Amino acid sequence: MINFRAPKGMPGVQGSVTIWYRGATYQLGRGPQGFGLWPVAGPRAYPLEHWPDTPEGWAAAWSRFTALEPPGSIVHLSSPPGPPAGSARLADPAIASLLLAVGVVCGAAGLFLPYLSGSSLAREPADLATHLIYLATWTASALFIQFGGARGRAAAFLGLGTSIVTFGFFLADAGTVIAGGAHVLGLGLVLALAGWLACTAGTVLACRPWPAGFRRGTWRAALPPGQWAGAPRAALAAGIGLLSVGAAITFAPSWDSYTLRTAAGQSQTVTAGNIFANPGPVIAGDLAVMIAFVVVAVIAAAVALRPGRLGAALLAGAAIPMAAEIVSALIQVNEHVSAAQFGIPPAQATQAGLTISAGLTPAFWVYCAFIVALAAICGWLLAAARPRSPAAPALVTTLAGAAR
Repeated sequence: MINFRAPKGMPGVQGSVTIWYRGATYQLGRGPQGFGLWPVAGPRAYPLEHWPDTPEGWAAAWSRFTALEPPGSIVHLSSPPGPPAGSARLADPAIASLLLAVGVVCGAAGLFLPYLSGSSLAREPADLATHLIYLATWTASALFIQFGGARGRAAAFLGLGTSIVTFGFFLADAGTVIAGGAHVLGLGLVLALAGWLACTAGTVLACRPWPAGFRRGTWRAALPPGQWAGAPRAALAAGIGLLSVGAAITFAPSWDSYTLRTAAGQSQTVTAGNIFANPGPVIAGDLAVMIAFVVVAVIAAAVALRPGRLGAALLAGAAIPMAAEIVSALIQVNEHVSAAQFGIPPAQATQAGLTISAGLTPAFWVYCAFIVALAAICGWLLAAARPRSPAAPALVTTLAGAAR
């Protein structure tokens, strides 16, 4: 058996392994392979998990350690000679939370001012619901960022995912105004855009330091070992990628279906909502939504899975605005539909005994299935990122055998 003895006066060092922090179950330090986690009651020949000896690696290691150990159980044994422990903490959480708060206030104020066609979002329940969901996500992000820790970082990535995808929606709204010939945006839309900008700046600031996975050439080292390695990891990434592409594709077709019936028994079904039937500037915004959603989902799957909760938070943040579209569609289908929307004068509709019923197309329900599947994966990733059982008997036994 390999014997690692600590020199006198340095109880935190065993051979080439230096332990800086100890928790109830795990301890954090540096070994021959870089930064690593070792069991408190077990051999230190091999770490349970390890990261490269870089600032990014330390950030990932510290984030993982604090996610596994309750804050009250962590004991500081010695100061790291390399990157400071603070390098893994949120960068300026107070400033980031303040930016998010300013953005939410601007967005909330914009709900009651002219947005599109002189009407405010507060008068349009379907559109109001989506914006309230955006604001609620950014509000939650601001609150958890202020608390700091692993949850604060996850909240930052949640808000960032929402900001990236909602950019396309705001671009489409601005495109609607431009396509209508207006040269000045409504004050409500201006405040909403200012709010989006402030919220985006806040989440970007709070996401620092970036995980090693976002730096070229280091993402492989940032991926978790074990269940994420090899085929399972590739299958997970491919599954998230395919689901996100499916959601993006089914986002484009018509979702709204209207059936017009006359008293004489004649009927006609009309669909609406195809994004490619809109003016060019609006199409550009919708395409930006689709592309951003797929890109963020792929990054969350293939790059940002260390620690797992960051990948799940980023994916969830991107999925929230897409899920908000489902809520909006369900509200809209229950609203009163006027014959004037189809170019039929009210008097003529009354004379013909015209009735209009609204529904949703199969494309909408397929889209819902893709979003629900992605939400389930987010939940699974979060569950997988929870602290492991303190015993971890199989892994500790394997490591003990390897050290003999």
